[in-house]
Amino acid sequence: MAEIIQNEGHGGGKKKRVKKHGTHIDMTPMVDLACLLLTFFMLTTAFNKPKVMQIILPEERNKDDKAPEINETRALNLILIGNDKILWYNGMADPTKPPLPVLNETDFSKDGIRKLLLQRNKELYKKIASFKKDVIEGKIELPQDSVESRIKAMERADMIGPIVLFKATDEAKYRNFVDILDEMVITNIVRFTPVDINLVEKMMVRNYLASKSSVAASN
Repeated sequence: MAEIIQNEGHGGGKKKRVKKHGTHIDMTPMVDLACLLLTFFMLTTAFNKPKVMQIILPEERNKDDKAPEINETRALNLILIGNDKILWYNGMADPTKPPLPVLNETDFSKDGIRKLLLQRNKELYKKIASFKKDVIEGKIELPQDSVESRIKAMERADMIGPIVLFKATDEAKYRNFVDILDEMVITNIVRFTPVDINLVEKMMVRNYLASKSSVAASN
């Protein structure tokens, strides 16, 4: 609010002279408005912490180091494709050792990939679940650090669980990659890693989708 302050002189019988002064602006209402706006935005803004997923990747190997050998009987390959679908096969796809593995289709539901992973990892999953239950019920009394150490020891000692190799085609979404990592944690999969899809697997995916399309067209 602006106001002009004027002082009138009172001389005896003389003409009154008006003295002009500069304009005075009252900033009090503007400060109150700024405080109200600041309070409004503070109360209506959601203070969400950024969601970050930590992924621990293996250390890079030197060029002279040989790649670790994977037991084919434990290898489980997951190929993330479009439409939130997953193709999977057991073993390794080696064109020098025909025939090639058969692709199977599943999805991200609890009766899909989760059920498959639990079936392949049921021994370790049951062992860890039973141990956690005993801790909760008080049958085993251990501090939290010791509980986590015991679980890690069980995971290291496991020699029959699956080794999951998951890859993605160009049609897969980033959300699918995050979902498959979540499933690894839920089902207590110990050994898993993302790898690049190779040419043989790309051919297998194309042939599978082509055969599926032809069957759908015939029906």
